[in-house]
Amino acid sequence: MTPPTPSEERRTVVVVGAGPAGLTVANILRAASVDCVVLETESRQFIETRPRAGVIEEWAVRGLRQRGLADGLSAGAQTHDEFEFRFGGECFRFDYGEMTGRHHYVYPQPLLVTDLVREYADVRGGDIRFAVRDVRTHDLETDRPAVSYVDPATGRRHVLRCEFVAGCDGARGVTRDSIPDGRVRIARHDYGIGWLALLAEAPPSSDCVLFGVHPDGFAGHMARGPEVTRYYLQCPPGDDPENWPHERVWTELRERLGAAGTPPLREGRLIEKRVLDMHNYVVEPMVFGRLFLAGDAGHLTAPIAAKGMNLALHDAFLLGDAIAARVTEDDDSGLRGYSHASLRRVWDYQEFSEFLSGIYHGTASGDPFLAGTSLARLRRLFTSPAAAAAFAEQYLGSAAAF
Repeated sequence: MTPPTPSEERRTVVVVGAGPAGLTVANILRAASVDCVVLETESRQFIETRPRAGVIEEWAVRGLRQRGLADGLSAGAQTHDEFEFRFGGECFRFDYGEMTGRHHYVYPQPLLVTDLVREYADVRGGDIRFAVRDVRTHDLETDRPAVSYVDPATGRRHVLRCEFVAGCDGARGVTRDSIPDGRVRIARHDYGIGWLALLAEAPPSSDCVLFGVHPDGFAGHMARGPEVTRYYLQCPPGDDPENWPHERVWTELRERLGAAGTPPLREGRLIEKRVLDMHNYVVEPMVFGRLFLAGDAGHLTAPIAAKGMNLALHDAFLLGDAIAARVTEDDDSGLRGYSHASLRRVWDYQEFSEFLSGIYHGTASGDPFLAGTSLARLRRLFTSPAAAAAFAEQYLGSAAAF
C-alpha cells in the first residue's frame, strides 16, 4: 500500500524543542509578528513538570523582563546572594551579594517553562505541537529548508517548509545530529566523574547553597522550595542509582557536608535519583545553512557551575532578536554574528566550569598534588580580596563581553 503523501505547510520559522531556549525564541518571534511553529516530542504536562535546575543570573532575568516574560519569575523567585563551602570540618561563608551588590534568582526550570508555554500558546496564541514523533530536517543548506514530523493521532507525516530552523531540542535532539560529519567541530571534555542527582522531600538544611569538598567526593545542597531540597553526591561515572539506597545517601551527605557547629541535615524521602556523567561539549559554529542551534543542542555545560539555563537564555535572546530583525527589517547582521556572539559567553562559562571542577573534585581525585592545589584555591578565596572578587564575577556571570 502506498503511504499517503505528506501534507505541506509554509511557516517562516520552525522551532524544534520547547525548553527555555525554544520557548523564548518563539515568544520573541511571536511578539515581533513573525510566523513560527514550535515542535516538541514530549507532552505539555511532561515539559512543565520535568525536574531541572533553577539558578538564573541577573542579566538573564533582565532580558526576560525586557521581553515581557518574567511576570511569574518576578513574583515567585527567591534571591540568593551567598553560599557556603564546607571543607576540613569547617564552614566558610562566601557573601558575593555584599561584595558585588548582585545576586542570583532561584526559579525552578519547570516553572519558567510553564510561564513561557502559557505566554506563547495561551496568551499570544502561538502554534505549538506537542508529542510529535519522528522529527526530521530537510534541505538545510537551501533557502527553503523544512522540518517534518509524524502526527501521533493520525500517523501522517507533515512537512513544514520555512525560511529558518531554530534547533533548540537539547543534547539528544535531532537537529544537531542532522548536520553532516565534518561540517562543524565538536569539542568535548569528559571529567571522568558522575554526580548522583537527588531530590528529597525535606526542608532545606541551610539558608544558602552548600558545597561540600571532601576526600570522599563532592556534595551539594540547594533549596528547591520550602519542602524540597536538591542534593548532589559525587560518584563513579555510569554508576547505578540503585547502588545508593536511602541510608547510604544520607550517611554520605552527613559526612561530606558535615562541619563544626552546624545543625544536622533535615532528612526525608528521596523522590528522584539519577546519575549525571559530567561532561561538556561545544559545537562550532552553531550554524549550518538555515539551521541555528541554541541551548544544549549547541553546547552542554555540566551542572558544576549552574550555567546551562543561563546559556540557553543568552542564545535565545540573540537568536530570537536576530531572526526578527532579518524578517521584519531585512537586517541580517545579527544572524551573521550569532554563533560568534553566543560562543564568547559559552567558552567563558566552560572555562569557569573547568576551574570549579578542580575545586570541587580535586580532594577526592586520589592525587595528593591535585588535592593540595584544590585546597589552595579554596583558601585563596577567603584570604585574597582580589581572588574573591574575580570568583564572584565569574560565579554571577557579570563579566563584560569581550
